[in-house]
Amino acid sequence: MKITGIELRRVAMPLVAPFQTSFTTQTERDVLLLRVVTPEAEGWSECVAMSDPLYSPEYVDAAADVLRRFLIPALPARPDAHTTHHALHPFKGHHMAKAALETAVLDAQLRTSGQPLAAFLGATADRVPAGVSVGIMPSIPHLLEAVTEYLHEGYRRIKLKIQPGWDLAPTRAIREHFGPDLLLQVDANAAYTLADAPHLAKLDDLDLLLIEQPLAHDDLVQHAQLAKKIATPICLDESIESAAHAAAAITLGSCSIINIKPGRVGGYLEARRIHDLARAHGLAVWCGGMLETGIGRAANLALAALPGFTLPGDTSASRRYYTTDLTPPFELHDGHLTVPTGPGIGIDPIPAILDEVTTSTEWIPL
Repeated sequence: MKITGIELRRVAMPLVAPFQTSFTTQTERDVLLLRVVTPEAEGWSECVAMSDPLYSPEYVDAAADVLRRFLIPALPARPDAHTTHHALHPFKGHHMAKAALETAVLDAQLRTSGQPLAAFLGATADRVPAGVSVGIMPSIPHLLEAVTEYLHEGYRRIKLKIQPGWDLAPTRAIREHFGPDLLLQVDANAAYTLADAPHLAKLDDLDLLLIEQPLAHDDLVQHAQLAKKIATPICLDESIESAAHAAAAITLGSCSIINIKPGRVGGYLEARRIHDLARAHGLAVWCGGMLETGIGRAANLALAALPGFTLPGDTSASRRYYTTDLTPPFELHDGHLTVPTGPGIGIDPIPAILDEVTTSTEWIPL
């Protein structure tokens, strides 16, 4: 497959409401899109890096820079997803930028052959259960009102963002208000230390699916120690950047569940490797989200349809984050989202909407 050029496109996507976590509050997404152009097809992808290096060391400006200066020039003459993955491997870090380039190449490749991404990855489901991530709220009444609305819309699982001072009380309020049958989990985004273990152990009485990334992203050892001190299953997110990291976490006993985010691990090929590894060791996995537009959401749905994804992920409907998505909106049906069946990621941006939100474009000929 010969690539004639690659477009880097920045778009500004306002969120329907502020989204607060333990490390930041987002009101808008500065999204970097990639469009790979070949004589036969165009491939699209979305870089999930944020505007600032808060969730991870990566950020949008740096992703665009490393793509422009190093990753795109390293592409082989006639790349496919596997040769692209191999060509990008020598460059340290920059997983989100690598994932965006590999995915756009893969999308063009699959559109040329007429194969859906879900089929390429080995998916077995045609729809996936949808969970929703609920940010830190001004008050518990605001939180209960928001969760009520999400459950009314049909979401199958609630994930509550927590931080010191916003953890036990809101989580207990949700459990008491909605009862024991609600699938409920919490996400700390590395806001705690091992010294907080006695406090985190108080969550054990609330029958949670898991606590996600309670400690620092680079500390598998202390996560293993924490796992011995609390009964709530530990799920790792920021700590898992590759299949090698997942293998180390499994060996140490640092987690019993893994949140797989393709952008964080360098792409869908590596995400599938982590899925296969976890499944072989009996660990549950689920597909995390980074407030993706429809372009990134479509690809995540293909991944979440693999057989090892046994827990509802963060593949929420488009309107959870955006009043108007870049693509035809993804909508909930009986608490599920349908996996696209068209070639590649199975969906295209709507040109008029794309043009309206575009802040800059850069064409890199090859």
